[in-house]
Amino acid sequence: MENLLQVGIISSTHGIRGEVKVFPTTDDAKRFKNLKEVLLDTGKEQLWLEIEQVKFFKQFAIIKFKGYDNINDIELYKGKSLFVTRENAVKLEKDEYFIADLIGLAVCSDDGEVKGQLKDVIETGANDVYVISLEDGRELLLPAIRECVLDVNLGEQKMTIHVLDGLLD
Repeated sequence: MENLLQVGIISSTHGIRGEVKVFPTTDDAKRFKNLKEVLLDTGKEQLWLEIEQVKFFKQFAIIKFKGYDNINDIELYKGKSLFVTRENAVKLEKDEYFIADLIGLAVCSDDGEVKGQLKDVIETGANDVYVISLEDGRELLLPAIRECVLDVNLGEQKMTIHVLDGLLD
């Protein structure tokens, strides 16, 4: 399991005083209000940035980092990802998981047959959909509902599923 979880991507600068527009990759953009710092991954290095101010505009969080007071200071970070540590991540409810922890799980059916590996999670309005790479080369799009996802065991890196009639046709 990864120790760092992505919470956003800097999409552009906002104004000339060092603020940035951040596209949230977290379920709740309002969580930026409670964060004190984030880790910026530049591709070459990782920088801890202290959050000075947060406001919201449409789907974006507008963030001002302490010590970055000019557009030129922050412009080179456009397109870069922001992370938090697991300790600063949102607390999960029972049967909730971070997507980063689900990717790569071995997927078995309820009859014990190995089906494949969880490759991706598609977030939809109603429920998530798990993209499972099957051993025969096909993909299974499995709704993340109780009737289909029977068990998730992160310790064993395994998910047990029930494939509803018609999903493999």
